[in-house]
Amino acid sequence: MPELPEVETVATGVDKRVRGDVIESVWLGSKPEPFKTSPIEMAATLSGRRVERVYRVGKHIVFDLEGGDGLQWIVHLGMTGRLLVAEAGAPVETHTHAVLRLGSGRELRFVDPRRFGRLAIHREAAGQGFRGPGQEPLTISFEEFAGLFKNRKTPIKAALLNQKLLHGVGNIYADESLFRAGIRPTRMAGRLTREQLKRLHAALQEILRHAIALGGSSVSDYVDADGERGFFQLEHKVYMRGGEPCSTCGMPIQRMVLAGRGTHYCRGCQK
Repeated sequence: MPELPEVETVATGVDKRVRGDVIESVWLGSKPEPFKTSPIEMAATLSGRRVERVYRVGKHIVFDLEGGDGLQWIVHLGMTGRLLVAEAGAPVETHTHAVLRLGSGRELRFVDPRRFGRLAIHREAAGQGFRGPGQEPLTISFEEFAGLFKNRKTPIKAALLNQKLLHGVGNIYADESLFRAGIRPTRMAGRLTREQLKRLHAALQEILRHAIALGGSSVSDYVDADGERGFFQLEHKVYMRGGEPCSTCGMPIQRMVLAGRGTHYCRGCQK
């Protein structure tokens, strides 16, 4: 599933290409799963609207729509979703569920083979736009970060994946951040010392920013708005490297299942 760096990369790429463009018409597919808002309402809302900007909130991509009525289009990529900007004459891929035809002559296409992605219309309430369920990992202060885990009796890996605490962090970046911070994923979140939490806070933000700079991790279906793969997977230290030697100490990378997710760590470097 695309995580924060991948979603940030897609949102930034789409914003550069469609900001200010007008959605002239909308085609939506017949499969019901991607639509949290009815296709009829979605098509009627989007048609004729100008895109003011596109940005990320957690793992969601948010389109602010011109009109002064606080309407937003929300895209969640799910596990295999892709949001592509294509020329109108380019072949339409199988599993395309939405095509927004733009005034520039291009098309914005939502493609999702497994149909776990979601599309919805959101209306601002009391001046508040779409908000994710948890805190933003890239901007959260250390004190707020530490407060999330106080007295929490769950493994720190599970806590990092809890979207109600930190929205956007997923399996890849939890594993990589815990490795950089030298913390074993099974450690109880509420028992980490202040020094350990400082290392984890710094490691998480450093890893996420570096991954964004490299266009995210392409370990499955992920590509950016131009259909290009990311490069951060080339720098993974533990994720999906079970059995391989640790690049720091040489011990084999361990793999286990924790909180229902495959988890990778080094017994030598993480305590």
